[in-house]
Amino acid sequence: MMKQEKIFIVVIALFYSCISTVLQAQTEIITVFERGTDGYACFRIPAIVRTEKGTLLAFAEGRKDNCADTGNIDVVLRRSADDGTSWEPLQVVWDAGEDVCGNPVPIVDRRTGRIHLIVCWNRAEDRESQLISGESRDKRHVYTLYSDDDGRTWSAPREITASVNCPEWGWYATGPCHGLQLQAGEHAGRLVVPANHSVVPSAIYYAHCFYSDDGGETWTLGGTVEEGGGNECGLVERADGPLMLNMRNYNRTESLGRAYALSRDGGASWTRMDYLPELIEPVCQGSTLNLQREGQNSTTLLFSNPASTEKREKMTVKISRDNGQTWCESLPVYDGPAAYSDLVQLTNSRVGLLFEYGTADAYERIGFASISIPTEK
Repeated sequence: MMKQEKIFIVVIALFYSCISTVLQAQTEIITVFERGTDGYACFRIPAIVRTEKGTLLAFAEGRKDNCADTGNIDVVLRRSADDGTSWEPLQVVWDAGEDVCGNPVPIVDRRTGRIHLIVCWNRAEDRESQLISGESRDKRHVYTLYSDDDGRTWSAPREITASVNCPEWGWYATGPCHGLQLQAGEHAGRLVVPANHSVVPSAIYYAHCFYSDDGGETWTLGGTVEEGGGNECGLVERADGPLMLNMRNYNRTESLGRAYALSRDGGASWTRMDYLPELIEPVCQGSTLNLQREGQNSTTLLFSNPASTEKREKMTVKISRDNGQTWCESLPVYDGPAAYSDLVQLTNSRVGLLFEYGTADAYERIGFASISIPTEK
């Protein structure tokens, strides 16, 4: 980065600076998935949505043998009809035998009530390093499933790899977190999935998205953030129009905070990557959400992640009242080891947080917390 550009970023940061306020969350954490239960050695990678009927659907990867990212991994689900107070027994959404299926991205189509689930598949023996280098036996494939009965049953997986993955790409991953249906503008109704990839044989990650304008029948590859270094990402639609892609940041020499880019054409293209220094991270997935008012996008954005630059710990929800320009309020949720998370709106002033946490390490449980968001001052 040129010296003039660094000076400009410092000036912008000072212009948007604010006094940080730590709020009291006062939350109870309810265990949804726990290591060593239901025939699984470990549960990871949470994602959550609220259906049109008000049911919470909590997804995760059920890892049969250990907590590793490869091996025998299923996509599993638990449902809650009372905003997370109690949860129905675990159900398996997709069991691909001995292979990997995961990185769940659920999206609720508010026009039809259909719940879409986008997931990735790969051979159990193909590790991420081999997929990146091009030495794997196969590549990552992308599938969609759907439910028309509030998540009780699911369609068979349907492959869409040819539409959303390029031949020269190596690693590929969707989300992991909820996807987005656009609420306003010329692309209202569009279903958008955040994703990331690498280009063989480089180990540099790039964030991108893909979308559907016909209710999930067909999918189109959207734009890629040209600067490398951002991978696992989440989407939010700002009240002033643009989409904001919030990315896990590997460019640690540039910033210890999250990376982001904007799209003003519904995900077809993205601006240059920039950084959010107030959203510090230890290089870990995070989630973002627009706190809608009466079903309309607002200027209040939320973000959850382990709020540390070094360790996966201190799960925190941060609040922006100005479309993501500044993040002045923090709600600490859990101070110990914590990692991946996903946010879901419950009411105009309350959200749910599904997140990985534990005492010895961050992957012992996936818990749910209902959190009250203070009204704007």
